[in-house]
Amino acid sequence: MKKGILLVAAVFLLKSIFAQQNPNIVLIYADDLGYGDLSCYGATQIQTPNIDKLAKQGLRFTNAHATSATCTPSRFSLMTGTYAWRKKGTGIAPGNASLIIPVDKITLPAVLKRAGYQTAIIGKWHLGLGGPEGPDWNGEIKPGPREIGFDYSFILPATVDRVPCVYVENHYVAGLDPADPIQVSYKEKVGDWPTGKDHPELLKLKPSHGHDQTIINGISRIGYMTGGKNALWKDEDIADELASHSKQFIIQHQSRPFFLLLTTHDVHVPRTPHSRFAGQSSMGDRGDVILQLDATVGQVTRTLDSLGLSENTIVIFSSDNGPVVDDGYQDNAVEKLGKHRPSGNLRGGKYSAFEAGTRVPLIVRWPAAIAAGTVSDALFSQVDMLASFAALTKQSLAEDEATDSFDMLGALLGKSKKGRPYIVEQANALSVVKGHWKYIEPKSGAAKNNDVNIELGNAMQPQLYDLSNDIGEKNNLAVKKPSLVKELSALLETIRQSDNERKRN
Repeated sequence: MKKGILLVAAVFLLKSIFAQQNPNIVLIYADDLGYGDLSCYGATQIQTPNIDKLAKQGLRFTNAHATSATCTPSRFSLMTGTYAWRKKGTGIAPGNASLIIPVDKITLPAVLKRAGYQTAIIGKWHLGLGGPEGPDWNGEIKPGPREIGFDYSFILPATVDRVPCVYVENHYVAGLDPADPIQVSYKEKVGDWPTGKDHPELLKLKPSHGHDQTIINGISRIGYMTGGKNALWKDEDIADELASHSKQFIIQHQSRPFFLLLTTHDVHVPRTPHSRFAGQSSMGDRGDVILQLDATVGQVTRTLDSLGLSENTIVIFSSDNGPVVDDGYQDNAVEKLGKHRPSGNLRGGKYSAFEAGTRVPLIVRWPAAIAAGTVSDALFSQVDMLASFAALTKQSLAEDEATDSFDMLGALLGKSKKGRPYIVEQANALSVVKGHWKYIEPKSGAAKNNDVNIELGNAMQPQLYDLSNDIGEKNNLAVKKPSLVKELSALLETIRQSDNERKRN
């Protein structure tokens, strides 16, 4: 009897201790993962048990959004708490772009760093590196992650389908031999390394459109590269490398609050699953790397469990934008899709102004504070992570800091069902969602990206959809409800002209 009482008392004591200290934060940010790609979001052709377990142990959102239907602007907004469309040069960045995040502005890692956290980013970066002339791949590469608040960084500079195909650890290319300097160009061929266009016989994964320049590891990329042979990554090992570095960071910093941003390459192209996962799904390489992504999540969560850190660690899982099936390589993703619907019951996908462009999975687990197995339909945007974490760590933001980021901590932790008053979604056209109404501004351009077979949502006329009974955005009500179109159009223009959305609200 006494042992039972002591055990209960110990549990309450631990809960009290956890409540008094800042929780660890692990944010796992997948790439091109769709709203319908996980079994906890309704997928039946593939099972994602580790991610499903997070949902069972925590909070699953049904109406959460990246800010953009493409990766660089979504990542910019996540980091800065401001919409990327407000700043020129925040579109999809080439592999040798300069750093696009101002080093004199507050960022998500900087907020947590000033609250005493050890901070790290491990994985895809794609926000540019270096000063106005771009990165010096053979020297010190700065500014970069460390200059915006990360104590440690082990990154893929851009995307895996872009050169240079090397890791950058802190300020230097990892494993670079100075006697074999790297050259990179996105304008003209450098060196004598073969290209996919000229030597398709050397390819183990052939392009379907574009992606036919320098060949590295049997895969042709976007851009030209030569040199740095000792530093080149092996595509099949990337997931394991990122997981290994993530686990190492957690182990090294377990004694004090830490923030880990793990930005996976999966499920972006080129999809090259490790041999442990190759052929393990029924959906070709894309299905296999979804399994690989799920396993990465499992490696991280098991590390937290083994160290006794899970109770007071917030684990967040999400994606940078919606899904795309054929994004440039012949990997049988289309042919083996079967009944699987990466966008679920949503319309569009990556690049699109329709819902599947930005509505993404969002799962939050914090056993010390979040009830297990809960579901939230609160409207949430990733741009609010910065202000929400500032609130979590009891920090006030200056008036000119993270001006589009709202404190949505209550919704993020499941304490409130009240979501954002509205969100802005970025594709070629901007959209605004308020309540259950969605307005897409008129925009010229192609209606469909034929390369990837995705509707872009561009139209010369305004579009208005009632998401409460038309989640697939099939019935444009703009003509029937002109007053609502006028109201939402005016709201979007007000947001566009605003220099401080948080203050305005």
